[in-house]
Amino acid sequence: MTTGRVNSIEVKKINRNAIYNFLYMREPISIQEIAYSLNMSLPTVTQNIKELYERGLVIETGLFESTGGRKAKAISYNSTAKYAVGLDITRNHVGIVMIDLSAKVIRNYRKLFPFVNSKEYFKGVGHLVNSFILDCKIEPENILGVGIALPAILSDDSRSVSYAQVIDFEGGSITAFEEFIPYRCTFSNDANAAGFAERWGDKTDESVAYLSLNNSVGGSIIIGKNIYNGQNQRGGEFGHMTIAPAGRTCYCGQKGCVDAYCSAKILSDSTNGNIAEFFRLLRLGKEPQKSIWEEYVSYLVVAINNLRMLFDCKVILGGYAGAYMDEYIDELRQKVSKYNTFEVDGTYLHVCKYKLETTAVGAALLHVEEFIKNI
Repeated sequence: MTTGRVNSIEVKKINRNAIYNFLYMREPISIQEIAYSLNMSLPTVTQNIKELYERGLVIETGLFESTGGRKAKAISYNSTAKYAVGLDITRNHVGIVMIDLSAKVIRNYRKLFPFVNSKEYFKGVGHLVNSFILDCKIEPENILGVGIALPAILSDDSRSVSYAQVIDFEGGSITAFEEFIPYRCTFSNDANAAGFAERWGDKTDESVAYLSLNNSVGGSIIIGKNIYNGQNQRGGEFGHMTIAPAGRTCYCGQKGCVDAYCSAKILSDSTNGNIAEFFRLLRLGKEPQKSIWEEYVSYLVVAINNLRMLFDCKVILGGYAGAYMDEYIDELRQKVSKYNTFEVDGTYLHVCKYKLETTAVGAALLHVEEFIKNI
C-alpha cells in the first residue's frame, strides 16, 4: 500500500510540474487546451490548476471568446509569485538585481565596492543585499535565494573557488557570503551566468558560444540548454585562448591571450573607465577611440572565427563591450567572414539581447530554474 501511495504522489507531482512548465513557456491558455496539448484528462488538469492557484502560482487573466458555449478562462503562471536576487561580484563593484519568475528586472543597483577577501567585505555585501531587498518591499518568504556570480573557476560542487586571479578569492567558500546573507546562496561563474541569462526563455535548443567582453574576457558554451563546464570546470575560458603568441602579457601571466586584446578595459581605459563614453566618442569619429577600436576589432574577429571553427554554432557577443555592438554588427560580420574557410558571411554572429546586469540576472535565474523544476 505504501508503494502505491508513493507512486501516486510522484505521478501527481510529475503532472503538476508538466502543467506549470507548459504554462511558463506560453501566453495565457485555457484548461481545455492544456489538457489537449499534454494529453491529460480534463479533471487531472483542473485539479492541478486548482492547487497551483491556491499556492498563488497561477492566475486567471480573463476570458477567451466564446465558441458557442461558456467562455473559457485564460490561465497563466503568476510571474510575481516568487523572486530571486542576483549578485555580480567584480574586482571593483557589486551589481545587484531583483528579478521575478519571468526574468524581468524589478530593481537593479550597482555600487563601487572593491573586492577584499575579508570578513568586513562579506559583511558589507550582506548589508547591501539586505538593504536592497528591504527597498524592493518583497516579503522574505517570496525570495527563492541569492545567486552570486564571480570572475572565478569553481569547484565541482560550485561551493568554493578553485582558481581566481581577477579577485583574491582562490580557495574561498560560499560560507563567507552565507554568514551575512539570510537566504539560500549559490555560486556561479560570471560568464556562465551571463550566457545562461542570454539563453533563458529561448524556445529552441540551439547551441551557442557566448563571448563575454567584460573587464576580463570569459565565455560559456551552451549545448541545447545546458552549460558545458568541461572536465575541470574550465569550459568556456575563451579569454585565455592564445591569439598572438609572444604578444601582450595577460593578467594570468601568459602572453597573447584574448583577454589582453579584447577586454572591455582596452576600450574604456581611454575614457577613464567609462565604456559608454568610449562608444559615444567612437560614433563621433574621435581619436584615439577610432584607432583603439580598429585594433581591438582586428583581434576580436580572430577570436570570433576561432569560436566558430571550434563549435560551428551561433556566437553571441556580450559583456560591457558586447552590449554596445549592435550598431557595429554588420562591420564585425563582414570582417569575420574573411577568416572563415567555409562561409561567405558572418550571419552566425549576434549581439546579446540583455544589456543590463546580465551576469547578475543569470545568477538569479539559477534559483528560478530550480524552483520551476521542483514545482
